Amino acid sequence: MSAKSISTQGDGKTFEQLRQECLQKKKLFEDPDFPACDSSLYYSQSVPINFEWKRPGELCENPEFIVGGADRTDICQGALGDCWLLAAIASLTLHKETLARVVPNDQGFDRSYAGIFHFQFWQHNRWLDVVVDDRLPAVRNRLVLLHSASNNEFWSALLEKAYAKLNGSYESLKGGSTLEAMEDFTGGVGETYETKSAPTDLFNIMKKAYDRGSMMGCSIDITSSAESEAQTASGLVKGHAYSITGLEEVNCRGKKVKLIRIRNPWGQVEWNGAWSDESREWNVIDSSEKKRILQNSMDDGEFWMEFEDFKANYDKIEICNLTPDSLTDDTKRKWEVNMFEGNWIRGSTAGGCRNFIDTFWTNPQFKLILKHADDNNDKCSVVIALMQKNRLHATYSYSYCDEDHLGKDFFRYNGSKARSKTYINVREISERFTLPPGNYLLVPTTFQPHDEADFLIRIFSEKAAGTMEMGNTVDADLPDPPMPSLPEEETDEEKGLRRMFEKIAGSDQAISAKELQQVLNGVLSRRREIKFNGLSLNTCHSIINLMDVDNSGQLEFQEFKVFWEKMKKWIMLFISYDTDRSGKMSSYESSTSLC
Repeated sequence: MSAKSISTQGDGKTFEQLRQECLQKKKLFEDPDFPACDSSLYYSQSVPINFEWKRPGELCENPEFIVGGADRTDICQGALGDCWLLAAIASLTLHKETLARVVPNDQGFDRSYAGIFHFQFWQHNRWLDVVVDDRLPAVRNRLVLLHSASNNEFWSALLEKAYAKLNGSYESLKGGSTLEAMEDFTGGVGETYETKSAPTDLFNIMKKAYDRGSMMGCSIDITSSAESEAQTASGLVKGHAYSITGLEEVNCRGKKVKLIRIRNPWGQVEWNGAWSDESREWNVIDSSEKKRILQNSMDDGEFWMEFEDFKANYDKIEICNLTPDSLTDDTKRKWEVNMFEGNWIRGSTAGGCRNFIDTFWTNPQFKLILKHADDNNDKCSVVIALMQKNRLHATYSYSYCDEDHLGKDFFRYNGSKARSKTYINVREISERFTLPPGNYLLVPTTFQPHDEADFLIRIFSEKAAGTMEMGNTVDADLPDPPMPSLPEEETDEEKGLRRMFEKIAGSDQAISAKELQQVLNGVLSRRREIKFNGLSLNTCHSIINLMDVDNSGQLEFQEFKVFWEKMKKWIMLFISYDTDRSGKMSSYESSTSLC
């Protein structure tokens, strides 16, 4: 859990440096990067409520950072529509070691208090340390955004402020993805399932995820904005983000019943159907099992449901699978993780999807070796996630094949063994696959060719997997041009070439760089199939350095003739591989010509 973090403060100073400066000056910290003003609250509209910025000591006596341990009951939603974030924080509190990284315990309201706090978030394969002051938006001396049920506890409100700073403002937290927040808290890899079209073994997938310490959330879809946070007759809330906090199987009247525990971040409003807190179903199971499952049960927004009822009522499940370093040593199982960073470069590795077969093969390629099947299975479970490092570019997908062949023809005649469902403009896509042991080629792509971006690929597997980045070997195997003919054996073409040479060379019978520039510019400018802007003098010097066998600094006729033959072959090669007849050779066409 000892991950190094990077300070995000504009002046480059760390949390500890800033705190010590404030203590020495006996002054409370005021964050210049996220000031206590309206623009930190809302960016697209005027502030709808007359907020005042208050420090905890102005809101209560004896403020504390954490009271009696941070848990999911410390998270109460305020006026901001960020239930998705609250659901992620609630899940975070179930993982104490992960929570301790996001919410460092080296801070509080003791003698080291200086009005400054810090939190750590994962962004694009690195941990960022986000510093905030403790001025919080309040109305009539009460917090109106995220807050704790305890009036003197402030860790959750300050965490929300740090996350708002990371995203630019509090308003930017209105509507978001629980899964992305979970990833930002853990560095984990997310999965999304639609309950109505989920795999038949969804409960087992979720139980395995729970056993591996994964964070999970769920929600009910809405068909219009009017349904947002509307309560159903069964006590569930539409368009609202819930946390999944447990899965169990119980014996009930001679059969196994699958149960799932869910929490509403409001801290109230619960499911009132079968297996709810006071339902009769609890009276027909073993009393010790009931006590174990319902311990600490209260009207706190947390409730149990039968898994089939859960699938019938909820629409979406989000799972954040954690990396081994985010988990405690006593976690039952841990994922094996492999990771690659790469980029799509225009004209080089941004080949687009398979619709663009002439360039698809130029995308980055990674070999995945699955040797060991899952326990009690003959196949390998693997979750593969592709993250783009900004949102300004095209959407992403990837495909697999069971050979490590890199050429265009292979992709032309062989389909994918598996692939992501669709291209979509989100920060990260992920997919779970169940594949036979074997060698696979992983190809991350944008939909359109030429879209540039950096990317991160993460591969989670139940058993250790081998991975490697596939290199690109560029080689040309062209036949050498024939040796120059003797003067008396020259063809008409060669005689014409000699006459041109003698006319240019003059009395010294050798061509200088300047003279070579004149002849090549004259000849190549007349080729309509080539876009030609002229050769520089430096280029002509380089040609002479390559062809000047006797080191005279000039080209004699025989040297010029060898060069001329080479140039003719390269012109024919250029024309034959200039497939779009643009008169220019893209890097894709150049790579093809050299393969």
